[in-house]
Amino acid sequence: MAIIEVNDLVKRYGSHTAVNGVSFAVEQGEIFGILGPNGAGKTTTVECIEGLRSPDGGSIRVGGLDPRRDTSELRELLGAQLQESELPDKLKVSEAMELYSSFYRAPADWRELIDTLNLTDKLDTRYKKLSGGQKQRLSIALALVGNPRVAVLDELTTGLDPQARRDAWDLIEGIRDRGVTILLVTHFMEEAERLCDRLAVVDKGRIVATDTPAGLVAKVDDRQRLRFRPSAPIDHALLTALPEVASVERAGSQLVVTGTGNLLLAVTTTLARHQVVAGDLRLEQTSLDDAFVALTGRTIDS
Repeated sequence: MAIIEVNDLVKRYGSHTAVNGVSFAVEQGEIFGILGPNGAGKTTTVECIEGLRSPDGGSIRVGGLDPRRDTSELRELLGAQLQESELPDKLKVSEAMELYSSFYRAPADWRELIDTLNLTDKLDTRYKKLSGGQKQRLSIALALVGNPRVAVLDELTTGLDPQARRDAWDLIEGIRDRGVTILLVTHFMEEAERLCDRLAVVDKGRIVATDTPAGLVAKVDDRQRLRFRPSAPIDHALLTALPEVASVERAGSQLVVTGTGNLLLAVTTTLARHQVVAGDLRLEQTSLDDAFVALTGRTIDS
């Protein structure tokens, strides 16, 4: 059952069309990602979903609500972590949670939420004294304090170091496990591949593809490549006879075997049967980054 429905969304700023006919649906309980480079229209799209901007065309429903018409009801349903969340420097963590909690009719137990996000020892800490990762966790807590059914997380891990980013990913998965539907805006390929059940790839204000991360990759190229250095000569025909193998090529002292399915098992089993060891074995697969380039004609940073 779709909890977010976006149909033919259009948003213009003067003569510039930032969002041009975007349509997608988010199922209840999933992590749905909007993936694209900066300036692709991702944030404008979610700001329309949140009711912060008025569309110039199309329709949006969140739990059956119109974001612009049903503002107060939407606030109880949807929690948002904005792309550049900032709080007053002198505001303490406990004061921020108490303030935001007062905005809702039936808020969550914010102390339990803070404990879940490992911020209990920071309750009396002022915002300016928090690390980047702690600020992001507080931002998540503020997005969830209203007990929302949907959480919008916009570029959540931008600016975080690799460990803090992975900690944030664990938190997001924990939020989904609590039954919250997550709309995740990102330009990090690894983040999208790790977290998202489905993805909408956005470029220049349009959606160019929607699928699971694996489905997007498969649309482009589902082949795998095995590179290895055989310990003894092996007849290529033994490998090309395997249903998983499409081709076998020699690259210097290495063999490159291209195919699909359980290619690794099929090839290594055949090699072992003929007493051949695959040295320096490496499995190469098409990545989500490769898929993005194929779908849009450019890298996500270009």
